[in-house]
Amino acid sequence: MKVVVRAATADDYDALCALFGEVDALHRDNLPQIFQKPTGAVREQEYYRGLLTDENVGLFVAEMNGELIGFIHVAIKDTPPIPVLVPRRYAIVDNIGVKPEFRGCGIGSTLMHRVHEWSIAKGATAIELNVYEFNEDAINFYQGLGYDTVSRKMGMALDKAGAAS
Repeated sequence: MKVVVRAATADDYDALCALFGEVDALHRDNLPQIFQKPTGAVREQEYYRGLLTDENVGLFVAEMNGELIGFIHVAIKDTPPIPVLVPRRYAIVDNIGVKPEFRGCGIGSTLMHRVHEWSIAKGATAIELNVYEFNEDAINFYQGLGYDTVSRKMGMALDKAGAAS
């Protein structure tokens, strides 16, 4: 199985929207209070073009025999100038997805490796990502790559009167 990882192009829009849609559906199914099904495209073309042209954004695809089978979206960030924060440049993995039939074949690891290389070239000293608690497969995947939990985001739904529900 020969997999090529390359930068996404404008021509990848439709295939990437299908992959984004698979990841979005997983989140919608598990967190319907946060995620909803869009009435139009899963990613607007203008948004997509912005990802492709932003020098601090990496959008990479995994391709096999001309078929897109995975993707990863990463952005470079710098800490804000707040005295308590150590000034640093880091990368944030925003989204990753691999077609179900190709999971467990090393595609995700290959995409993450590409992001590591790209992030180092951009001057990043660390990579961060968010993963929802329901997504045990993703948590195990990231832990297998050596990622540790650094913080925990917590939330609580409020009713219309402002009380916890």
